Amino acid sequence: SALGFAVAKTWGDSDRYDFVVDGGAGLWRVQVKSAHSAGERGGYSFNAHGHTLMPYRADEIDALVAYVVPEDVWYVFPVEFFAVRRSMNLFPARRNKRSKFEKYREAWGILRGAVGAER
Repeated sequence: SALGFAVAKTWGDSDRYDFVVDGGAGLWRVQVKSAHSAGERGGYSFNAHGHTLMPYRADEIDALVAYVVPEDVWYVFPVEFFAVRRSMNLFPARRNKRSKFEKYREAWGILRGAVGAER
């Protein structure tokens, strides 16, 4: 909300998404994941599924936001990103611009409909 988004928390814990975000170009169903500690190679692991181990689908969420707590870094992924993967490792401390995931770092434009929006 500090970035100008209207954010609504869902009631209960039965939906596959955590928040509804109004980015100005429509409403987005957003799942939020966080990591608090790095693995042995220094990466932070995120799963693209809930308790059922079934990957998130486009009819359930519109975006997944991953927060790396120790680095205070956010990644914003459109749901299409998970059509071919169920998990990912993020390495924000490396700042390797060639990393395939770095283009999603702080990519809040996705929720504004500016990038990758097909709605």
